[in-house]
Amino acid sequence: MKPDSTTIRKIPSAGRPRDPRIDASILRAAAQLLVEIGYSNVTMGAVAERAGTTKTALYRRWSSKAELVHEAVFPATPTALRAPYGSFADDVRAMVQATRDVFATPVVRAALPGLVADMATDPELNARVMQRFGGLFAAVADRVQRAVDEGDARPTVDAERLVEVIGGATMLRLLRRPGEELDDEWVGQTTAIVVNGVLA
Repeated sequence: MKPDSTTIRKIPSAGRPRDPRIDASILRAAAQLLVEIGYSNVTMGAVAERAGTTKTALYRRWSSKAELVHEAVFPATPTALRAPYGSFADDVRAMVQATRDVFATPVVRAALPGLVADMATDPELNARVMQRFGGLFAAVADRVQRAVDEGDARPTVDAERLVEVIGGATMLRLLRRPGEELDDEWVGQTTAIVVNGVLA
């Protein structure tokens, strides 16, 4: 009697779970190398050597250098919004300040130009990386909708455009003047433009 195919099919093994200590060591090594030698000089081999592991271990976790670097420089994506809410103007300032605080760190400054270039030429990579910011985009959308409902913002305000204006302003300033600090005056001026516009 010919055995039924279902009786001989192997059940796939779940495999060994990822060791968070190895993950942390890899991410720490990537961040250190970014600051020390710059994005273009960082390789998966160099990260593996610094972390005391293998390239195979890296590629089991991240499909490319860009994805590894993104998680190393943005280990957690901040929402920049904490309950209880303040005024909408105060919360916009909090968004600007939080974006400044994240993007102005040495590791993000070192990674940003190369990471943006890699994402711009790889739509699939860009989509995967952007998925990590889903919580941030949702939080901003909720806050904008609340401001609209309460009459603090125009109904035409688009949450995605607000994110782009704040993030874009921060990144462009860092790229234009990489050696200069983004101080509280910059935060205040940027917030004023976002909140009040530029018309007299």
